[in-house]
Amino acid sequence: MKEYTILAIISIFITIAIDNYMGVKILRRKEYYIFLIVIFIFKLLVNGYLTRHIVMYNSAFFLGVRLGTIPVEDFLFGFSMVTMTIVFWEYFKRREHAL
Repeated sequence: MKEYTILAIISIFITIAIDNYMGVKILRRKEYYIFLIVIFIFKLLVNGYLTRHIVMYNSAFFLGVRLGTIPVEDFLFGFSMVTMTIVFWEYFKRREHAL
């Protein structure tokens, strides 16, 4: 079973749901996508090095599709991790200013 793939896809849906539920709607902002491109460029550099020399993946747990040396699931989790951090940051910043 491809657990890493399944969890990565679930993380995408959870992230989108949390963004909508909290009312941040970060996925509708142009500057978010510019930021995401910058993050993914650095991800290619750092994660590319790690997945080439240090981290080994068991092919039984992921699709085996890679961008360079990086499994596509790493990009899905990266999207979720970065996006959810921004969503919480924006939500609590707005909440703090409302008090």
